[in-house]
Amino acid sequence: MGCCSGRCTLIFLCTFQLMVALERQVFDFLGYQWAPILANFFHILVVILGLFGTIQYRPRYIVVYTVWTALWVAWNVFLICFYLDVGGLSKDSDLLTFNISAHHSWWSEHGPGCVRREIPASGDRSADTQSYISIMGCLLEYQYIEVLHSSFQILISLLGFVYACYVISVITEEEDSFDFIGGFEPFPLYHVNEKPSHLLLKPVPQSS
Repeated sequence: MGCCSGRCTLIFLCTFQLMVALERQVFDFLGYQWAPILANFFHILVVILGLFGTIQYRPRYIVVYTVWTALWVAWNVFLICFYLDVGGLSKDSDLLTFNISAHHSWWSEHGPGCVRREIPASGDRSADTQSYISIMGCLLEYQYIEVLHSSFQILISLLGFVYACYVISVITEEEDSFDFIGGFEPFPLYHVNEKPSHLLLKPVPQSS
């Protein structure tokens, strides 16, 4: 097939994209980031659909994957703006948790080199005592880890978008050419003309 190289590359990209999405889903679950959890869930479903469509030569499924890839890029751009406090957004808000909890990115307390310390608000250590959590010694701030995650997702998605468009165009061209030469004709191009049955039963005249 003409798109073998592009198709094989797209299969590899979808598989890699699926693995990266699963890894990201785990960390978003640990941080109770409900909006990214839902987005990752739909992303995983569509990537599986695109992978199936690529393997089974289903261009419509690949089209769905292509449209979602563009939306996925936009979502990750939004996340980058969110964690970098661009355009009035604030990484300290509860927007990604739908304002139902005060959880933040899992990396905010478990980043590379981070040391988590709980400091009681008062000397009374009762059950109702509020504790202040201090994070120190982080080699890389959590917002930059999230930005790197989103940037990597954008890079993979752009590659998948390009190869998906290429595979769709080649599959469509090959289907059109196959239909043009009669590949989908319900009857063969050449018919064998048979003599009518009444000619076969006509008696032969006898010579006198």
